[in-house]
Amino acid sequence: MKFGLFYEHQIPRPWHDGAEHKLFQDALAQVELADRLGFDYIWEVEHHFLEEYSHSSAPEVFLGACSQRTTQIRLGHGIVLMPPAYNHPARVAERIATLDLVSNGRVEWGTGESASRMELDGFNVDPKCKREMWAECTRETAKMMSQSPYPGYEGQYFSMPTRNVVPKPLQTPHPPPWVACSSRDSLRYAARYGLGALTFAFVDANEAKFWVEEYYEIFEKECEPLTQRVNPNIAMVSGFSCHEDEETAVARGLDGLRFFRFGLAHYYHNGSQIPGETDIWQLYKQTPQDPAEGRAGIGTPDQVREHLEIMEDAGVDQVVFIQQAGANRHEDIMESLELFAERVLPDFKARDAAHVAKKGERFAEATERAKERKPALTSLSEIPTVDSYPVLKRKLEEKTEETDANEISDDGKNFLLSIEGGKRISND
Repeated sequence: MKFGLFYEHQIPRPWHDGAEHKLFQDALAQVELADRLGFDYIWEVEHHFLEEYSHSSAPEVFLGACSQRTTQIRLGHGIVLMPPAYNHPARVAERIATLDLVSNGRVEWGTGESASRMELDGFNVDPKCKREMWAECTRETAKMMSQSPYPGYEGQYFSMPTRNVVPKPLQTPHPPPWVACSSRDSLRYAARYGLGALTFAFVDANEAKFWVEEYYEIFEKECEPLTQRVNPNIAMVSGFSCHEDEETAVARGLDGLRFFRFGLAHYYHNGSQIPGETDIWQLYKQTPQDPAEGRAGIGTPDQVREHLEIMEDAGVDQVVFIQQAGANRHEDIMESLELFAERVLPDFKARDAAHVAKKGERFAEATERAKERKPALTSLSEIPTVDSYPVLKRKLEEKTEETDANEISDDGKNFLLSIEGGKRISND
């Protein structure tokens, strides 16, 4: 089983000058340490307008910085919001490919459809159509990274003419694809589409076996890939705080995990937010907490190991530890990472190669069948020519009665504005 770190970049109020700067610099230091310690992945989410809960609105920038401070750890978009109002598919393809090049082929391409009203309304995305938008844009983005040129597309939610989207990623046909899963339903379509499942549902370790079995059963029998690459994998999130003393581990980590869950409920289920004013941290502190609430991943090295062994036995491929949750301290996070790497990580690393080999053998035939069903790449019998001209102006031969254009040379030195009443200007 592999291990990753997950970042929302949470920062509870009150905010002081330099707080966000410190938050991001601390995260970079944590990632750099995790790379040296032998962790396998980092995952960086994309969210917008979710104050306190997530200040991670430009994950490609953070991951780009990580790529230059690390050498081994995989760099996961966990996830890119795929509805085109958030990110045009061509821009996703360009950014993913560029990150893959500068990181020497270490990118994991996580995708998602978005779920919070704060974000959906903020970008004018129709929630009734967001899954269809996600599927359409994810499929076409994969083609853009795989084809030269991309033949173009006339779709329901976005359209684009023939273009060669560059650069192309180092990993071919494109980095491993994933999708965010918050329920068993979303886990099922991840399996059907041949996508890795990034599960953010805080699945109990004892229930994980049922999620894993269902995912791989559907993958074996029903997979119709959405992208140009099949990636049968399940990653599950967990809290994280590791210390030799149990009470210290709980004191350092449980409050942050609870705030993470509280913020999730606030923005996705039952909260009311006044942008720029609502203090979610104070709302959390005023809310009674269930003392019996699970604290998976928080405890002594032996307790954390016991929790993870249940996940490993269930067949989970990767556990992703939440970092910078609530008011968790940077120094405590660094100490937890080092202790985990010393006391817990080596045993799991020693067993992981056998797990990967066994899984590869078991699903070899299903994977090959799935590859044969991946979306066809349409080729063009003739690639259209694109003539260049000053696109903000109007060419002479396109003059109309509306502009009442006078004849001018077609050498690009003189042209007409499409607006402002056809006023003649020169670019000399």
